[in-house]
Parts: sequence; C-alpha cells; structure tokens
Amino acid sequence: MLPRPPRSSEPTAAEASAWADVLVRRRLVHAAVLAPTGQWLIQDQPDGPVRVLIGPADVVTLTATIQHHTRTLRPENR
Repeated sequence: MLPRPPRSSEPTAAEASAWADVLVRRRLVHAAVLAPTGQWLIQDQPDGPVRVLIGPADVVTLTATIQHHTRTLRPENR
C-alpha cells in the first residue's frame, strides 16, 4: 500500500462529524458525541468507558486507525 501524502489542512468539525456518523452507522463504535467544548466523546461498547478526543483531528485519526485495522483483517489481505 502506498503512503498517503500529508494533509494540506487540518480536519474540520464538519468532516469529523461526518466520519463520526459513519463510525456509528457502521457499528464500529457505539456512540460518538460532540461536546460543547469541541471535544468528542466516543464509546466503543454500550457498557464501555467513554474516551475523550480533543478535536476533529483525533476523530479523523481514530477513523483511519479503524479503517486500517478493518482492512488488514479481511481475508483477501492476508
């Protein structure tokens, strides 16, 4: 796999919100909520602990990590 070029700008709140929605709809996380402070509250499982992500860049990083993990576990990638 080729490495991606670095981003030319920081992720926006709208981008983070879109990715958070995808993570929840695909059931890759249980909940993702934007707090009034701009932080994101992420819960992987209904009874699991809540993680606090500092801002949009952390949500995009989490999404990339989940995507990478999901893709490397597919049978055709082994």
